[in-house]
Amino acid sequence: MDTEAQHVERDRSSGPAEPEKTSDAAAPEGRSRFALVSRAVDRLPGGRITLTALAGLLSFLVLTTFVVQPFDIPSGSMEPGLRVGDRLLVNKLAYRFGSKPRRGDTIVFDGTGYFGDADYVKRVVGVGGDHVVCCDKEGKLEVNGRSVDESSFLYPGDSPSDVPFDVVVPDGRLFVLGDHRGASSDSRDHLGSPGGGMIPVGAVIGRADWVAWPSSRWARLTRPGAYARVPPADGAHG
Repeated sequence: MDTEAQHVERDRSSGPAEPEKTSDAAAPEGRSRFALVSRAVDRLPGGRITLTALAGLLSFLVLTTFVVQPFDIPSGSMEPGLRVGDRLLVNKLAYRFGSKPRRGDTIVFDGTGYFGDADYVKRVVGVGGDHVVCCDKEGKLEVNGRSVDESSFLYPGDSPSDVPFDVVVPDGRLFVLGDHRGASSDSRDHLGSPGGGMIPVGAVIGRADWVAWPSSRWARLTRPGAYARVPPADGAHG
């Protein structure tokens, strides 16, 4: 917090300058308040060490609540990119200032009422207005009439989907799939459920940006270029 220093001009015409004096009441009061705070801190178990630990804990809680949050991978539904036991760092600010999930993003979301009472990690393959089909004549996922080559992240040996589907994603919703299609319960499995297997954007907790643990797996997660050529949703049918 900025403070303002006030300068006092001395009257040089009246003789030698007298030493500056502080208020007789202010100084003892200031010292007494400081002493009270100091004694209160010293009475805490561990004194200033405990205060430092509490400040650190508070900072950590603020960080994990509003900025970044760790999540563990409990299943193989996102292999080969994410493995069981990996710990993700999820960017909770990624979609807080007008930005929205994009095709190819790896997201963590609350599946309550849509997938199950748990948090899930999946890849976004369709956003509001998108026409998502599987599979096209080449056996590939098709979004807005464009084939998507998922070979860079799809689990080796998996097809884009053993379950055919042809859906238009409602506004404000997302169609999500796991990278290990043969081991993933995702939007395909909930087409007849409330919401048609599409999760609301508001249920997204954040974007998975890093694999933080184990240290040998440390990596930044990036959006694959497979969706870069997909046309806007407005061109889905024409």
